[in-house]
This record gives sequence, structure tokens and C-alpha cells, in this order.
Amino acid sequence: MKLNWLNRFFSPEYMVKPEHRLGELPDAKTAYKDVWHIALPSVIEMVLVSLIGSVDTMMVGNMLGAEALSSVGLPTQPRMVLLCLFFALNVGVTAIVARRRGEERQGAANMTLRNALMLALGLSVVLMVLATVFDRPLMLLAGGDQAESEKVLLDAMDYFRIMNYSLPINALSMCICAAQRGVGKTRITMWVNILSNLTNVFFNYCFIGGNLGFPRLEVRGAAIASVIGMCVGLLLALGTVMLGGKYKGYLHFSIHDSWKFDKESMRSIVRVGGNAAIEQVGMRFGFFVYARIMFSLGTAMYAANQICMQLLNLTFTFGDGLGVAATALVGQNLGRKRPDLSMLYGKVCQRFAVIISIVLGLVIALSRYRLAALFIGANTPNADLVVQYAGETLLVLAAVQIFQTSAVVLSGSLRGAGDNLYVAICSTFSVSAFRPAMAVLAVNVLGLKLTGAWMFGMSELIVRFLCFYPRFASGKWKDKTV
Repeated sequence: MKLNWLNRFFSPEYMVKPEHRLGELPDAKTAYKDVWHIALPSVIEMVLVSLIGSVDTMMVGNMLGAEALSSVGLPTQPRMVLLCLFFALNVGVTAIVARRRGEERQGAANMTLRNALMLALGLSVVLMVLATVFDRPLMLLAGGDQAESEKVLLDAMDYFRIMNYSLPINALSMCICAAQRGVGKTRITMWVNILSNLTNVFFNYCFIGGNLGFPRLEVRGAAIASVIGMCVGLLLALGTVMLGGKYKGYLHFSIHDSWKFDKESMRSIVRVGGNAAIEQVGMRFGFFVYARIMFSLGTAMYAANQICMQLLNLTFTFGDGLGVAATALVGQNLGRKRPDLSMLYGKVCQRFAVIISIVLGLVIALSRYRLAALFIGANTPNADLVVQYAGETLLVLAAVQIFQTSAVVLSGSLRGAGDNLYVAICSTFSVSAFRPAMAVLAVNVLGLKLTGAWMFGMSELIVRFLCFYPRFASGKWKDKTV
């Protein structure tokens, strides 16, 4: 009976009801291979980038200690607020380019990319200026007014200000990579981001501790290293599209192409990306409030929270990689007028997510203290306390893996179909309202510490899963246009 249930769960013939089929379905080997062909480079890219980002945090924690961890953590949510419009823009770019690929409209796909790049450049310059002017109020709002040391606030402001200068660079690189994912070229984005982040790590080593003849710049050095890495990423990303015509790449442009705003392209970007923007702004507000509540627990617990957040981000990347494959395959098959294949590939991606989440949960639960200890030097102040808090809290992360990874993949499937408004409503409610409310209940009402706050706050991942799974299974997204 158990084997029969497993066969039904993983077999393509049970994923699409006979009355919904519009043609022959691929067999299991073909379906899983198709997903893995796109998902594997994307998963590798996002996991390695996240791992390299974790190494970044480890280097700060091991070289400089808990206060420095808090300093680089404090600007995280303000910076993510600045980036949220570009995350939304890129959701639209990936979905629209995937649909145009399925419709065999290469010119429209490239026009979408050019319009998105112009929009990203204009927005990023405006936001860069505003963020630089209001850097101190943003740091105070994020929790800097509760800092136990003035040095934490001052270092956070330095880090944030330097990172602001890279906003246009980061926005353009992200936009190109989003378009490449839409046409399934995930290997390209994998190498762009891996090489960019390896550059970041190398210059971290040079600037944080003052190695290889470079000056010791500590927290400021970590920011400078990140900017250098982003510059490398943009140059590589531009190379993939500016040389695309020469090497017969699907996406390519040159300075001789039309760079006027195209109404059809902009309309599609605004329609799809606009719904994603609602989601991103709402989510960033929730994360901002949640981070402020965590900062109120003190330097040691906030440093432990930063460690847990790094590992949370790492586990999210497995779902994000599969979600990219889901977005591309759902969008491309809707463009080919095969919503039954969109349903199939979305569910195959979710099956992969279940397997990965079980493995991740076991690894985190069994290795939680060893993982936490990697992020802070044993001889730095309060190191043992930070590791203890983080290790206890990582049990919560292990427990929610199956809901977290599946929710990310299912939301990617719905975005590929253009059902962004539904995703935006559910995500905004769960992250901007439910998670902060649970954190306030845990910390300010019940007096719980870090682990309790995570237990209450991370329950929003279950809420997201319960919203997305029935929606995708219903097929209500099949007639969405982008």
C-alpha cells in the first residue's frame, strides 16, 4: 500500500487528471529530466551564492565578533526594502520572457529585456540617492536606536552607505539574469553569480582583516568587497547578452537596437511586476518589523538570529532554484497552449521540493550546533551564548522545511502562470501581518526569547503553503494572460 501511494505521488500520470489532458504526457523519466535540466544549474547557483554569502558572514563573525555581525545585519532589511521593487520587476521579466519563448516571439522577449533594463536603471538611481540621504533614519528605524553600542550603529551606517552606491549595478545584473532564467538559460546565471560572489569572498579576505597588503577596513571592507563582486557580476551579465547575437543566444541586444519604451512590453511588465511589487513591499515591511523585534532581544540573541537567518536563506535557495524551473516551464508551456503540461511540471518541481526538504531538515536538526559555531570566532565575546541560542532556534528551521520549500516552488509555478495577484495577497498577509503579529505575541506578550519568537513567526510558512497548494491544484491560473 505504501509503495502504491508513493507511486501515485511521484508518477506523472496521476498529476494531471484525464479530463484536463490536451495531448500525450511525457513519461516519468522525461518529465523529471526536463525539470532537472533547468533546476539543477539554478539550484547550484543559488545554493553556492548563499553559501558564499554565509562565508561572508562567517568571515565577519570570526574576524570581528558579535558586534560586527549585528552591524552587517542591521542594514539587511533596509537594503532589502530598496531591492524589493527590482525583485518584483524581475518576477515579471522572468514570467514574460518565458511566455514569449513559448510563443516563439524572440523579438518581443528581447524588447521586454531592454525595457526592463531602462526601468531598472531609472528606479535604482532615484532610490540610491534617497537611501544615501536618509541612511541614519533608516538604520534607527531598523533597530539602531536599540543598539547596545554606538559602534554597532556607526558601522551599520558605513556598511549601508557603501552598499547603496552599488544599487544600479546590482539592479541591472539581476534584471539580465532574470531574463536568462525565463528562457531556461540557468547555467549562464549560475556562472555569473558564482564568479561574482567568489570575487566578493576574495576581497573580503583582503579588506576585512587587512591581508595580502590591503588595508584593514573591518565592516567597511566587507561592504567594499561586496560592491567589487557586484561590478564583476554586471560585466559578466552584460557579456552574455551583448555577445548573444554573435553566439546565437536567444537574448541579445546592442546599442544599435531600439531603446524606446515599448507600450506592449511596459504594459506586461507593469501588470505582472506590479502585482509582485505589492507582494514585495508588503513582505519587506513584515521582515523589517520582524527584524526590529529580533534586535530588541539584545546583541547576543540578534547575532544568533543573524546566523539562523543565514541558514534560513540557504535553505530557501533550494526552493528558489526549483521555483525558477517551475516559473520557466509553467510559462513556456502556457505559451505553447499546453496548460496540462504546465500543471505537470509544476507538480514535478514540488515533488523534488518534498525530497530536498526532508534531507535539509535532518541535516539541520542533527548538525545545528556545529553549523552555528561556524559563524562566530570561539574566542570572541559571548560566542558560546550565541551558538547556544542559534542551535536551539535551528530546530524550528528544521521542522518547517517541508512547508517552506514547497511554498516557494508553488508560488514560482503560480508566477509563471501570471497569477501574481493571488501570490501577492497571500504572501503579503502571511509575512507583513501574520509573522510580525506572532513575533510581537511571542516576545512582547508572552516574554519568549529567540527560539519562541521563531516558533511563532515561522508558522507563517505553513500559512503560505496552505494558500498556494490548493490554488495551483485547482488550475484557476490556466487562462491568465501576460
